Amino acid sequence: MPLSVTGELVIVLAVSVLIVTLSQKLRLPPVVGLLLTGVLIGPGGYSLVKNTGTVDLMAEIGVVMLLFTVGLEFEPARLKRIQRDFWLGGGLQVLVTTAAAVILLVSLRVPFREALFYGFLVSLSSTAVVLKIQADRGETDSPQGRVALGVLIFQDLAVVPMIAVVPILANAGRVSLGSIGLRLGMSVLAIAAAFLLARFLMPWLLQLVVRLRNHEVFLLATLVIVLGMAWLTSSLGLSLALGAFLAGVILAESDYCHQVVSDILPFKILFNSLFFISVGMLLDVGAAWRFRTIVLVLVAAVLIVKFAVIVLTVGLLGYGSRIAVLSGLALAQVGEFSFVLAGVGRSNGFLTGDVFQVFVASSILTIMATPFLIQAGPALAGRGEKDLRWRRRTVDDEARRGCDLAGHVIIAGYGLNGRNLAHVLKESGIGYFIIELNPVTVREARRAGESVVFGDVSSRVILEEAGARRAKGIVFAISDPAMTRHGVRAARMLNPDMFIIVRTRYATETDDLLKLGADAVIPEEFETSIEIFTRVLEKFHIPRNVIDAQVKVLRGECYGMLRGSCSAVRPVAERIADLLAAGTAETYFVGGGSWPAGKTLGAIDLRGRTGATVLAVVRGEESFTSPGADFEIREQDTLVLVADHRDIDRAFQYLTTGGPAPAAPPGPGKGSAGA
Repeated sequence: MPLSVTGELVIVLAVSVLIVTLSQKLRLPPVVGLLLTGVLIGPGGYSLVKNTGTVDLMAEIGVVMLLFTVGLEFEPARLKRIQRDFWLGGGLQVLVTTAAAVILLVSLRVPFREALFYGFLVSLSSTAVVLKIQADRGETDSPQGRVALGVLIFQDLAVVPMIAVVPILANAGRVSLGSIGLRLGMSVLAIAAAFLLARFLMPWLLQLVVRLRNHEVFLLATLVIVLGMAWLTSSLGLSLALGAFLAGVILAESDYCHQVVSDILPFKILFNSLFFISVGMLLDVGAAWRFRTIVLVLVAAVLIVKFAVIVLTVGLLGYGSRIAVLSGLALAQVGEFSFVLAGVGRSNGFLTGDVFQVFVASSILTIMATPFLIQAGPALAGRGEKDLRWRRRTVDDEARRGCDLAGHVIIAGYGLNGRNLAHVLKESGIGYFIIELNPVTVREARRAGESVVFGDVSSRVILEEAGARRAKGIVFAISDPAMTRHGVRAARMLNPDMFIIVRTRYATETDDLLKLGADAVIPEEFETSIEIFTRVLEKFHIPRNVIDAQVKVLRGECYGMLRGSCSAVRPVAERIADLLAAGTAETYFVGGGSWPAGKTLGAIDLRGRTGATVLAVVRGEESFTSPGADFEIREQDTLVLVADHRDIDRAFQYLTTGGPAPAAPPGPGKGSAGA
């Protein structure tokens, strides 16, 4: 590699490190920083990089890697979870957005072919930007996160036929319909041939490579497969990106998919970064400034049209106005694949002259506006609920059932945690009512006989329909931090006396939720930590009561020790000692074949041997309080024990094993042979 090229590549990477770091400080996604890097160092900026050929070549490899990873996402099991949002949501969004753009541009006397091509460009959104921001905000599993994922994957897949159609559009006036049909047919045959060849050849090759048990060879073979498929489809007259996508689809179902993703990720990050930098380098700042009015009008038009189409699409899917507004704001930008498609169109006679600069400038601005739109989403969504008024104001049968309940538990969110809670409450005979925002989940729950209402848990109207004023408590089991905060505040205002339990993904939200009115906040990451150290301590035979005491201390201080914010004056060890010394009551069930069965309390001498007292015995529906030394224990009895934690632990060991228990320390009331 010539020294000049090496120097320019160093400049590209060094400036990108600085700009991306600054973007992170400003809480902007890395893509925005990479685009700005390209603008600053490119020919239209400070011209720090004059020979853009090397960067363009690596950017083209980045496109190949991007399509390959999209193909890997085309996994049937993954798409099944979001298939409605994928097929219906994504399909409607692409079709309606393209149609709206064509109608608008044709009315402005733009030729149909160009209008259709521009519609393709506008219909795509940025997968890299949206998913990154939602992951940082903890909204990946939220309703708007699932909608965005389904729509984005459909858009990414739609790029493949769009790339194939663009050359046909460019030559539509110069070739016959028969020629167009022949080309499409040849393209389909070429894709089928490449797919079948790779389908049967790739697994065999990978199997041979895996048998070598050499990681370097496996990595090289993966790169050969990706770039080889791209080269194969390119040699057949199709695009490089199409071959990479087919390779990803084929490998998505293989046993080595996850290892391939792990190995290819560093290359993807590097080349994708260069891709976004190369996009920024396309922008001529001077030209963009000359056409600034057109650029700003185009940016506003794209954001408004895409927002309106997505809001309509999400509404047709059955989601409420809040999710529709949040999804519309998240997906309103022009995506990275639009630049890939723009490159194909430019080589086929579209986007000539200054039109290309107007497209690049407006597209970059829509991407840069996305973090701010998503950040403003919750406030705008709250206003949208009042303005759009999609929610039915008539109370349906399920809502009436919620209004008739009293002393019940409201389950906000019917995902895995919500289903498990509902199952336990049902088995315990405790009434409950479910609030869920996914219309498919609501229909399935109703078919299963559950009491559920479709709605937003942050809405006071929905909470009242669920009977919040008379509920014993509410459990928030949703993955939307903003909705959870609004819901906790609304629930506390409606019913100051009910208990509020919140499940959250991140412990940093604990203090805010407690201030808003939650009685208990359960952060998943710390509860996982507690379960892990509990299992570890058990393996070292630490007494269960000591472990339980440690857990009580941690939860009692709202996980302060784990968060590093514990400011208690007394050491943790002293607080655990207090818990161990405090009295407690426990029950012990005498199972079949248990050794105490058939013996009297005096014979087993529980108090003398362990220090624990049998306060009562429950037998079926009958209870015996303060039993004497001659009381006979039977199978299926439940003993109610009272003692301090250490003596309870000693009593359980004695009753379970029948072996010798350490003598209880002398004290008042101990040593008699009775209960």
